Formats: sequence, C-alpha cells, structure tokens
Amino acid sequence: MSLSTSLGLLGRKVGMMRLFTDDGDAVPVTVVDVSNNRVTQVKTQENDGYVALQVTFGKRRASRVTKPIAGHLAKAGVEAGEIIQEFRVTADTAAQYAAGAAVPATVFAAGQKVDVQGTSIGKGFTGTIKRHNFKSQRASHGNSRSHNVPGSISMAQDPGRVFPGKKMSGHLGDVTCTTQNLDVVRVDEVRGLLMIKGAIPGSKGGFVTVRPAIKAKGAN
Repeated sequence: MSLSTSLGLLGRKVGMMRLFTDDGDAVPVTVVDVSNNRVTQVKTQENDGYVALQVTFGKRRASRVTKPIAGHLAKAGVEAGEIIQEFRVTADTAAQYAAGAAVPATVFAAGQKVDVQGTSIGKGFTGTIKRHNFKSQRASHGNSRSHNVPGSISMAQDPGRVFPGKKMSGHLGDVTCTTQNLDVVRVDEVRGLLMIKGAIPGSKGGFVTVRPAIKAKGAN
C-alpha cells in the first residue's frame, strides 16, 4: 500500500508523444487517460476503522460483474468499472466527495511530481545476462561458446552446493512496479488526460495508478 495520504487517479496508458516548449525544446511525455474516475465508496474512521476513497475507472458490461460487486455499485449508483482501488486520504479530503461523485483530472496540476504504478511488460523466460543486467564474457581470445552466459554459479567441495537466491535465468517482467518523481507536463481537463514526462510502467492500454509523489519535497 502506498504511504501517500493524498487522492490519486486510476487510468489507462495511451502511449507516448512529444510536446514542445516555448523555447522549441521537445519533451517526451506519456499520455494517461484518467477520464471518468468515480467514487464508489467513502470509508470513514467510524464505520471502517480508516479513512479512504474507493474509486473505479473504465466501463464493464453488467453481465461481467459478480453479484456482490454489482450490488455494491448499485448502492452507490455507479456504473461498473474495469478496476477498483482505494486511496487513503485525510478526513477533510474524504468529506469533499460522496458516493457517485466524479474525480476530475484537475486533482493534479502541471509541474506537480507524481508516482505512477503499473504492471511492467512481460519478457517471458529470459537468460541470466539480460534478466539481471550482468556483463557478458569476452567475445574473443579463447572464449568458446560462453559469450553471454553467467559462468560459474557455485563454489568448491565446501559447501558443494548453490546457495538459495542465486541470480539465474527465469521469468522477467510482468510485475507491479512504480516509477517515482515524474513531472506532470500538461493536464487536459476536457478530455481527461494527463501528459507525464518520461516513460511509465506497462504496455499501451495497460492500467496505471497515478499518485502524488511521496518522496518529492514537501510531499505527504
């Protein structure tokens, strides 16, 4: 769970483009669709033991929603979404929203630093060198078919085994990861878009969570 106590937004990664500054410099940005974020539940200290806003994003057919979730959304009067997530917030922030209320893209402002969480692109089964960013062996001078392999993995007769946790080949990517302290370059309130400088985790069309940066100067 994020350490932030500020409200964030759920969204979908659209892709990358570039924006030009007044000086003519090109800024690479990732476009994130955060339109139609809506509150499905307001959790309070008295009823739930903590304060949070439960938010959903996207659209899903009613036939694709389980009955418990359908009843929960019907109670809030909210259309079913593709993802639901909670944001721990202060009591003052929670008091500004009610179930069914929309959360606008203007939660963020241009120049603000944010943390973006998503699922990284899966690479499948990957060799040791690529998976752990190791250095390859020599490409010549006597090296026989051992150019891009890890080399020795264990020790001599004592202890005579490979220690657990050894960095070796295996599955790479497809994990939840967060890129921190990215700059919001532009906020398109009408279309519900955020333009964030740099790359963020995930493939095009993947779901992401945008939160105020927790390590930025003066962050909560």
